Amino acid sequence: MITIVDYGMGNLRSVQKAFEKVGSQAVISCRPEEISQASKLVLPGVGAFRDAIHALKEQSLVEPILEQIQSGKPFLGICLGLQLLFETSYEDGEYAGLGVIPGKVIRFQDQPGLKIPHMGWNQIEPTAPHPILEGIPEQEYFYFVHSYYVAPEEESVVAAYTDYGCRFASMVARDNIVAAQFHPEKSQSAGLKLLENFASF
Repeated sequence: MITIVDYGMGNLRSVQKAFEKVGSQAVISCRPEEISQASKLVLPGVGAFRDAIHALKEQSLVEPILEQIQSGKPFLGICLGLQLLFETSYEDGEYAGLGVIPGKVIRFQDQPGLKIPHMGWNQIEPTAPHPILEGIPEQEYFYFVHSYYVAPEEESVVAAYTDYGCRFASMVARDNIVAAQFHPEKSQSAGLKLLENFASF
């Protein structure tokens, strides 16, 4: 069973409906015991990093999420769910994340003509073939909404890059973890294919 973590931040129903559209059942849960029993886990998120990590701690969800990741079960992070995997975010201060992937979360630098947040369709450039991108054309477009991006310490975890004022990591992958800065549930056929691939893991 695919379990979508509900910690009060994110368009959970949209993610659930997208999985249903590709024929996969997904449940939304805020219960630590249900998250611990998931066969596949999805951590979505929209909003501020500080609020998100606070909500995860308040609802006793950090430990079951980390246990799931360490167990080797498939894990998908979406948007803020990607950023939460990292050690430190500098969004409106400095906040510790889940610490699963070494690196930090930083803001796009102000540049003439560059609108922040990065909002709309943009291409991803995969670094190597990965099962999550099977059947998706290279240089495919996905839908982004974010002002901060992840900067991994190790380039080996980067699964795809995107250009927006700079070249940033738009996907990471390591072992059972896959996470994307873009929103697959808002990315039409390419996003649905990505979710279908995850459901088949």
